[in-house]
Amino acid sequence: NTRRITSAMKMVSAAKLRKAQNLLYATRPYSNKLYEMIADLSIYIDRDSHPLLAKREIKSVDLVVITADRGLAGAFNSNVIKAAWKEIQNFQSQGKNVNLILIGRKGVNFFKNKGINIVASYEDVYRNQVNISFTSIVGGILSSRFVEEKTDAIYVINNELITSSTYETKIRQLLPLEPPESSSKRYDEMTIYNIEPSKEDILNSLLQRYINFQLYRALVESSTAEHSARMIAMDNATKNAGEAIRKWTIIFNKARQEAITTELIDIINAAEAIK
Repeated sequence: NTRRITSAMKMVSAAKLRKAQNLLYATRPYSNKLYEMIADLSIYIDRDSHPLLAKREIKSVDLVVITADRGLAGAFNSNVIKAAWKEIQNFQSQGKNVNLILIGRKGVNFFKNKGINIVASYEDVYRNQVNISFTSIVGGILSSRFVEEKTDAIYVINNELITSSTYETKIRQLLPLEPPESSSKRYDEMTIYNIEPSKEDILNSLLQRYINFQLYRALVESSTAEHSARMIAMDNATKNAGEAIRKWTIIFNKARQEAITTELIDIINAAEAIK
């Protein structure tokens, strides 16, 4: 029975969502604080002197596109793909070269024949819980490309959970790091501290960690949003199946009633004919 299958899938997704939310809510504060620390420290140094902070003319762009490996999640994958495709067309219209780093089978299958350079692609990332060792590999690739000036800007496109039942597609700049406006407001407050061993050394040690962890957070966000999207999709499918059953039951009962009525009329007519 289709309704039983979709109902079971909804329950499984709901259980996975609760587990994923616990990980996500533990990930966000650390990620935000790490970004804040790096943004504050970057004010003290010459940004152009650091290879991961230097801003230059954008001629080439890397897009990290994060989708799921599976479907049955409504518009979850198509939303990311549409957003990525729009960004690709936008950059190409400006004469910029676009490269892709694809995470998730749905994105890989869509972009593999589109004639766009794919630097790296990964599937089955979500089979086990997302781990930092994987994002460290991807982060290392991205850092090397930026330092070697193979790309001038890196963006991450993924779905992020807003509430348990809603998510949004986000496009965030990973490199070069853009300090928030609030960092400059905290500048005077930070000048009262002596930072050891030095601001530059601490910033160097944090930057790669920041890149790796931002990718980790993006994957956790995407995984959590996927469970939410699938739970909603299966809930809608269950309701639709129930409505279909109700409609077909009415149609069947009407047809059965008409058949019985026809038989009764035939019997009555036959009895009248015998008389």
